[in-house]
This record gives sequence, structure tokens and C-alpha cells, in this order.
Amino acid sequence: MKRVAVIVMCLTLLLGVNSLVAAKTLKIGTLSPLTGPYAQDGTDIKQGVLTAVEVFGKIEGYDKVEVIPGDSACDGGKATMAANKLINSGVQIVVGAYCSSATEPAQIPLMEAKVVQITPASTNERLSSKGYKYFFRMPPRDDVQAWSTVEFLEKKLKAKTIALIDDKQTYTVGLTENIKKFAKLNNLVKIAAHEHITAGDSDFTAVLTKIKKINPDVVYMSVYQPEGSKMIQQARKLALKADFISEDAVYHPKFLEVGGKATEGVYLTFAKAPDTPERKAFVETYKKQWKADSIGSYAFYAYDAGMMALAAVKKCGTAEGDALQKTLRENTWQGVTGEIKFDDKGDRQLAHIVWVVKDNKFVPYWDPLTGKDL
Repeated sequence: MKRVAVIVMCLTLLLGVNSLVAAKTLKIGTLSPLTGPYAQDGTDIKQGVLTAVEVFGKIEGYDKVEVIPGDSACDGGKATMAANKLINSGVQIVVGAYCSSATEPAQIPLMEAKVVQITPASTNERLSSKGYKYFFRMPPRDDVQAWSTVEFLEKKLKAKTIALIDDKQTYTVGLTENIKKFAKLNNLVKIAAHEHITAGDSDFTAVLTKIKKINPDVVYMSVYQPEGSKMIQQARKLALKADFISEDAVYHPKFLEVGGKATEGVYLTFAKAPDTPERKAFVETYKKQWKADSIGSYAFYAYDAGMMALAAVKKCGTAEGDALQKTLRENTWQGVTGEIKFDDKGDRQLAHIVWVVKDNKFVPYWDPLTGKDL
């Protein structure tokens, strides 16, 4: 009996050791600004991925899924260091970054390491023009957004002049340069001014006073948040009569919360949100998990990126870069931001609509593809 007991004990120990050896952890990195002026957006991205991991559950072949946050601080150098740190931590997938100026340099080490990168926010078209097969993008590109803006200016607002403001960053400059390009095609809207601010500034009185003297029909705010809400507050105090339009970085609950009544009537471009049971379920889960009253727009893209990545790993049975990128590219995925299908560059075919702030809410207003009110 003693001998049998010893054999059973040895087998138990052996099986225990084998299970430990076989156990694997799927590591997903997030890369977003967790410090600095855009930390709210960065936190939205991190929390979106964490929610996806919570909702998706276990994957066969992996004992757990671990999310490792990386802080890009919307800075190219810091983003590169954070990306290398994530690689050294053994991540197989990275969701990020936020600012295009951080995503672009981070691409290099991630692509060299064959780590699949899915940005939930960066829209500069240059990011997908380099042939990086491990790179994917959830939102529409800057050139798509700029085209939508110019269509709105020409066909809906019938604007004759526009003043552009950007903060000299990759994303914001990409938008203003594309607006210039599309405005020249029909030559219906003249660029009356193109002014620049510095990211992180809070006083825009000088630039806005200069624009007021020019008196354009429209002012385009190509900035991030919180600069967007501060700029519109100051513009209202100066009694600028122009229409104001901004972009997806400003399409955030904080724009309404911080800007208050000054945001009323501001137009913004952002993809249309599908009204589905899955989206409603995500909203309910996210708010409960993070005790949030509202959800930042990029949390939705980050959630879809996380859910899609996990589904792709489950489908192909591995997080190895070549197999995973092929699975992502060759399949169509359903998300809370709509259908997800990537082209050969890793871009998603998704269009913008124009929203307007009405009664402290973002309200669908006009569709550039159909030319119709919403």
C-alpha cells in the first residue's frame, strides 16, 4: 500500500509540473498617454482593452490573458521606449498608440519584433503607407476625415472662407493639409488663414483675435482635447461670428463637460455609432466596471481592438505575428463600432458623419456620403 501511495503521489507531482510547464499567458500591451494633458484619452484606451479581456473570457491554450499598460505620453521618444519595454515584457499584441506622432516611431520596434499593432486612435494616413503588415487601424484616416469636412463646408454650409488652426503635431497638421488639398479641387472654399498654437497651451486669445479681424465663415479647430473646449470658450467670449468645426480628437464627453454652453452649435466629424444590442451591452458593462458616467470615444475603438485580437487568437490558435496578422486581414469582424474589415494596408473602410452639439449632446447632423441631413 505504501508503494502504491508513493506512486500516486509521484504521478500527482508530475502532472502538476507538466500543467505548470504547459500553462501560457497571452500578453496584450496598451500604448497610450497615461500622463500629460491627454491622459484621459489614454486611460479610455487602456480601460477599453481591459473591458474586452474581461468580457471575452478564456482562450483555449492560454491559462490567462494579461494586459500590460505602456505610457506613450503622446511623445515620440517616450512611445518608442514604452514600445520596447512592452516587447521585452513579452507582449504579442499592442493596442495603441493615441497620437499619430507617438504611433509612428513606435511602429518601428513593434514591426521589427513582429508584434501586431492595432491603433484605436491614430489617423495620419502615412502610418499605413509603409507596408507594415503587422499594423492595423480602427478609425478612418485623416484624408477621409478632411474630405468629409470639405464636403460639409461646400455642400451644407455653403462656406466661402475658412480659417485653420492646428497645434503643429502630426495628426493636426495632417488634417489641415488635407483640408487645403481638398478645398483646392473645387476652389469653392478659400483658406483665409492658417494659424498655429502650441500643444498644451491654454490661452488662444491672440490667435483668435487675429482670426476675428479676418472674419471667415468657418473656423476649423484641428486640436486635441482639452485645447478644444478652452478654445471655443475663448472664441465665444471674443464674439466670433464664424461657424466652428472640429474633429474626432475633440469628440469626447470632456469637450461638453469642460466647454459647457460655449460648445453649443459646434460641428464635429466622427464615425457614426451603430445602435446595436452589443454596443448597449458594452456601454453598460464599461460604466459598471469603471464607475463611469460617460465613455470616451476611443474606449469603443480600443474595446473592439481588444475583442477582435482575442477572437483572432482563438480562431488561428496562436498569437504569433505572421499567423495573427493574416487572420485579422482575411476575416470580417463585428464590433460595437460596426463591421470591421481591413484592406491590404491595414486600414478599415469606415466613413465619417458630421455631428453638432445640441443641448450639451453630440447629435448626428449630416452625412457627407449621401449629402443628406440625419
